[in-house]
Amino acid sequence: MRVIALSEATATMVDLVGGKAAGLGELIRRGERVPEGFCVTTEAHRLGVIPQAEIVAAYERLGAGAVAVRSSATAEDLPDASFAGQSDTVLNVTGTAELLAAIRKCWDSLHTDRAVAYRDAREIDHQAVRMAVVVQRMVAPAVAGVLFTANPLTGRRDEMAVDAAPGLGTTVVDGAATVDHYVLDGVTRDEAGCLTSVHLAELRATGERLRGHFGSPQDVEWAIDGDGVLWLLQSRPITSLFPLPPDTGKPLPRVYLEFGHVQGMLQPVTPMGMSTLRSQIAAMLASLGVRVEVVDIGGRLYGDLTDLARSRSSRKRLVKLLAVDFGPRAQAVMQHVLTDPRFAVTTASTERGAAQGAASLRTAGRAVAGILRALARPDAARVRMFRAIEQMRVRSAAPADLRTAADRLRFVESRDSGDSADAIMWPIVTGMLAAALPASLLKGVASSDEIHTVLGGMPHNVTIEMDLALWRLAQGAGEHRRLLLDTPPDELAARYLRGTLPDVGMAGFLDAYGHRGVAEVDLGVPRWAEDPAPVFAAIANYLRVTDPRQGPDQRFQRAAAEAEAALQELVRRARRRRPVRGTIAGFLLRRARSLAGLREAGKFAGLYPLRETRRQLLLIGVDLHGAGLLEQPDDIMFLTLDEVHAAVHDGSDHRATVASRRAVHRRESRRRAVPVALLSDGTDVEAVLPAAPAVDGTLTGVGASAGRVTGPARVVHDPATAHIEPGDVLVAATTDPGWTPLFLTASALITETGAIMAHGPTVAREYGIPAVICVPDATRTISTGQLVTVDGGAGTVTVH
Repeated sequence: MRVIALSEATATMVDLVGGKAAGLGELIRRGERVPEGFCVTTEAHRLGVIPQAEIVAAYERLGAGAVAVRSSATAEDLPDASFAGQSDTVLNVTGTAELLAAIRKCWDSLHTDRAVAYRDAREIDHQAVRMAVVVQRMVAPAVAGVLFTANPLTGRRDEMAVDAAPGLGTTVVDGAATVDHYVLDGVTRDEAGCLTSVHLAELRATGERLRGHFGSPQDVEWAIDGDGVLWLLQSRPITSLFPLPPDTGKPLPRVYLEFGHVQGMLQPVTPMGMSTLRSQIAAMLASLGVRVEVVDIGGRLYGDLTDLARSRSSRKRLVKLLAVDFGPRAQAVMQHVLTDPRFAVTTASTERGAAQGAASLRTAGRAVAGILRALARPDAARVRMFRAIEQMRVRSAAPADLRTAADRLRFVESRDSGDSADAIMWPIVTGMLAAALPASLLKGVASSDEIHTVLGGMPHNVTIEMDLALWRLAQGAGEHRRLLLDTPPDELAARYLRGTLPDVGMAGFLDAYGHRGVAEVDLGVPRWAEDPAPVFAAIANYLRVTDPRQGPDQRFQRAAAEAEAALQELVRRARRRRPVRGTIAGFLLRRARSLAGLREAGKFAGLYPLRETRRQLLLIGVDLHGAGLLEQPDDIMFLTLDEVHAAVHDGSDHRATVASRRAVHRRESRRRAVPVALLSDGTDVEAVLPAAPAVDGTLTGVGASAGRVTGPARVVHDPATAHIEPGDVLVAATTDPGWTPLFLTASALITETGAIMAHGPTVAREYGIPAVICVPDATRTISTGQLVTVDGGAGTVTVH
């Protein structure tokens, strides 16, 4: 079947007719007005010969007049890949010769550089893609454009957006002309631009029909001819929208704050990681007296803060509470939410807030005791804390008598944190408070730059100790230096795991730190002990550092010395100008230098039981794979614990479920922007905030580590493959401890998210490198190789 009528194309025929033709066929079957046409199928493309006689016959049945010839690849107009503008369209084609040439042009566009790059970015197999071609009778439009059945700028699903211009619709989709933009929200407005209110009403009604038929928001190309008739030229899913929060069935909107970036995670969490993290985060917040439901939106961790926002008591402190871990972007969106009348105080939320307040009071007693104890004797608090961490490490090991999948599952399901939470939690909280409070006490006396300097070179940080241990390993490479520099990291990792790599000290490092990794709180992510390629990549970066003064050990020592000197000077000045406040601030800053470095230790400790849980789950996966219930052992990470229980005890086959979830996970992994906060109607709250005034060449964020550096940018999305030259400015969406080995080579840090006390900025201060966080779209605005100046004091990034 090499040529078929468009009316014969169906949604099940994508492999034969491509995405565009399948969508048009569905529109025709739904009774929508679509220009008549035919499709030259992928079978013709596979054979590589244009079926001229069949095409001429179909063309003559159309009346042999002007036609539009458009690509319809099998990977085009799909839910996770629109391929918008990647393949060719030829309009106003007349005559057989022009038609055949246009079809050939569409075929050839499958292999253009832009189409190849698009497929590469989405990991689409080039050999598996075929090109069909749509030929339709040409509409002579008076006006044409695009209808989005959800607002693509804000994400709101109850709004539609229209871009329109006189003439051909290509002027709209190609950006070749100024267009009229309309937002359709059900409100009637005065007529303006090239569309009348009647046109807009018809487009809105059409959008509602298509959205209902296809079951998802649609990107619709349309044209209105000289007689005022609306024609539909294409309908495909909007691929850029972030998924909707789950429907709660409640009339009032709800607000969700993204939690993952606190742990340096913007990539989707695996289903197994999600099933464990949701309960762990909720339990951790409950121990602090805060009740928050954690929900899965697009594979990311979002906390439902609606009740806190609508509670009279909670909303008063909500924005301030977000400062420590969530940072200024989260504070800005929540401040906006609190001004929205739809989030006004309600009686039910206030009652729930009162119940939380009672729980908070119970927690407060433990908190006060723990904090005062740590403040009074910080050295003893550290000793107790590291003793508790060692106990957690020992206790996390599985019993030796686990033999069956059922045994291992019982072990996993019975995990608990033991009684060491207070010994670990309150010294960390104390250090964070001691680091955060002096800024307000010293307002007008010390700048944030000076306080950041005091908080640099902080001792007792397990992540810094890990990075320095890796630096010492690199410095001891000796005769293996060239091997480690010139061999790809994944090859080095494979040789190490096979036992064929010379001894470079990796075994000792992984014995201490092999339970770590990037996105390490996700159970579904391999640890460094399983895949040490990122560690070898970091070693290669270290070996490129040739100036001893740029070594992380010396940088850390300089930062510590500068911090102690700055602390003494600041305390002297503060006591002279404000004796009481200066004394309190000095005491807190000294305690911060004793305790704030412990911030990383809590997560470090929690990774021990996670490592063992992952190990046991993978062993269960081996058994399920052997029983034919999984395609491969690590498929288990795309199930929940309840589903694993069903597989182990009832023999449930989850292979289809895993395949579907892996596909969604791959699609979401390509997403580069994750909303800081969402409303239940899909609104990206940050997108509706007033835009900051633009300054040529200058990006504004939040200064998180003092200093000013100019250097070439290095945009990094995956630290496992990052090549960082000494002096590069590291630009990332976010970072977690698994990224910090890169800091040893970088001269400065820029991130899109974060808080001043979060992992990345904390470690940047330890090494004395400038850091600017919360720079919107930094990884897209800045390109690798561009010269940038990072000013950690001003919170600015200048692109030269």
